[in-house]
Amino acid sequence: MMASNGVVACGHAETARAARAVLADGGNAFDAALAAMCAATVAEPMLASLGGGGFLLARPVTGRLQGRTVAYDFFVQTPLHRRQDGAEDFFAIDADFGPTTQQFHIGLGSVATPGAIRGLFEIHRDLGFMPLRRVVEPAATLARDGVTIDAMQAYVFGVLRAMLDSRDGIRRHYTRPQAPGMPLREGDRLRLPELADTLEILAIEGDDLFYRGEIARTIAEDCQAGGGHLTRADFAAYQGIRRRPLERAAFDRRLMLNPPPSAGGILIAFALELLRDAELGRLGFGTPPMLERLVRALALTQRARVESRLHALDAGSVAGTLLDPALLARYRQQVLGQPPALRGTTHISVVDSAGNVASLSLSNGEGSGYVVPGTGIILNNMLGEEDINPHGLGSWPTNTRMSSMMAPTLVLADDGTTMALGSGGSNRLRSAILQVALNLLVFGMPAERAVASPRLHLEENRLSLEPGFPDEAVASLARAKPTWEIDRWPAPNLFFGGVHVACRGSDGQLSGAGDARRAGTALLA
Repeated sequence: MMASNGVVACGHAETARAARAVLADGGNAFDAALAAMCAATVAEPMLASLGGGGFLLARPVTGRLQGRTVAYDFFVQTPLHRRQDGAEDFFAIDADFGPTTQQFHIGLGSVATPGAIRGLFEIHRDLGFMPLRRVVEPAATLARDGVTIDAMQAYVFGVLRAMLDSRDGIRRHYTRPQAPGMPLREGDRLRLPELADTLEILAIEGDDLFYRGEIARTIAEDCQAGGGHLTRADFAAYQGIRRRPLERAAFDRRLMLNPPPSAGGILIAFALELLRDAELGRLGFGTPPMLERLVRALALTQRARVESRLHALDAGSVAGTLLDPALLARYRQQVLGQPPALRGTTHISVVDSAGNVASLSLSNGEGSGYVVPGTGIILNNMLGEEDINPHGLGSWPTNTRMSSMMAPTLVLADDGTTMALGSGGSNRLRSAILQVALNLLVFGMPAERAVASPRLHLEENRLSLEPGFPDEAVASLARAKPTWEIDRWPAPNLFFGGVHVACRGSDGQLSGAGDARRAGTALLA
């Protein structure tokens, strides 16, 4: 698809419409990304919330940051202090995926300090063009008028049924009045008037309302009385962080990746380095040797994450350690065959006609089950997420920015071509982004085909594959790895991520692709 003013690719049609409305009204890519972020908290409420956090990779073409790529880290922060009375509200629920279940931990004791609202304001102050009240207007209108639940959101509600039935506040918003305990289903109408009011009041009063005012007081009092760790001091101390992105050259392009302490970007960079000399383009997409080399790279990336003790490295040393040439050379030989691991996340990619590029990822985990009274905001459960708590649940270091697998990414070419991409999907998002990036950069696919092509994912010794790979290629993998479990899925699935891509070509033409696996949409403005 081609556009004249801008293009947005994201996880829901209403999210995309909010961005398109802002672009059409004269906003830039960053205004549009923030409008979409706010709308996602209404249209994709189990995947996005103002009570969570996220990241933005931004490349503006004007202003004091002109021509620079900046990584905005507005992810969650661990509490300043751990409560000592043993009265923590922290418990396990089973998320029902149908064929399987997965255990998550929720409750007030799972809540880390949210960063989304601070990020919204800091990004707007630095990069926005339109008044903030106009940026949040589409989301506020959507929250007040309501959104019809689609099949994707109904599925997510079903998966998280136990969380939605865990407290009166969230039960009131997201379960059916005529069927107590049953989540909203496809075709139901979700209205969030309290969230609409909150968005509008924030645009008037500013982010101090959340971090120093009435909302901070309410959350802190409920946490202290109800088994959480957060206090008013946690909210007052929270700061967004601007970082230099991780920049790597790959396949004649420059990639800008989410930097440490988050792990997603560095692991994508590591896998791309392993595949640098693998000649995937010559081998061809989906051929047995191409798939074998891709799977080896995924396996080695998984192993390197453990062997390098990535979680124990400080942000300043992690890139130098994992991307050390000697380490890469050793792993790269193994890629060539020589001897010698559902999170609630959504992603928004926007490019405007001026060339501004925004790649924004937002997550609330699965949600803690706690809705801040009177606001419609669901708080995160990041302290209950096993894969971003490598020290063990309940053993998190205090006052620390948490790590994440979220990996918003920018791709830059010498001819002026720019791409923004990213994905939801927990630890699967990095393999999804890697494969779409390879489709774009190595196999030369247009955005829609790059996103739609079949994917695979390796987790320990279980290799999951979507349909579309040749039988002989899958058989070759099975012979090469006889101890692995090969799981061939009957249809494309949100398990394999939801990669949304927005592009601006060297001629200024704009295009985009939303991932159908997560009900993705790309719209033009």
